[in-house]
Amino acid sequence: MYSTNICAKSKETYRNIKKGGSCSSPKNSIVVKVIRIILQIIILFAFSFIGGAVQQFFHLPIPGSIIGLILLIICLSVKVIPVKMIEDGAGFLLSFLPLLFIPAMTGVINYPSLFSASGAALFLIIVLSTIVTMIAAGYASQLLEHKANQRKEKKKCSKHVSQSL
Repeated sequence: MYSTNICAKSKETYRNIKKGGSCSSPKNSIVVKVIRIILQIIILFAFSFIGGAVQQFFHLPIPGSIIGLILLIICLSVKVIPVKMIEDGAGFLLSFLPLLFIPAMTGVINYPSLFSASGAALFLIIVLSTIVTMIAAGYASQLLEHKANQRKEKKKCSKHVSQSL
């Protein structure tokens, strides 16, 4: 009776599987999650590769990885690719992002001449560009949130009006 399903170790587990449940163990779920992350990273790298191919084919001055990101944003915004399809892989890659900045900063230490002559100007440019980027990102997120709230209000209002008729 139980030999038909490897996971069915007891009558209760067998009934659970028969009702449509699963027999996944924590070990299986970790393996599935790792495979899902790997596949999502492959999708992200495919966009980078396609962007590089577009850049080389059309001889564009924009880097291929940026073109790939633009293509990814377009596909996400027109819902060709759902966010869930790349969410875990992108999160995994973003968790390692700070490690990419450490070698760049340690490389700057090897060139103290950068800081002697134009160090103050370089520092000022870095601080100002960071502030401008933060302000622009904050403004853009507030604008997007405001538009999303307006859409929700319109939808709620139209639903309320249609129900009252």
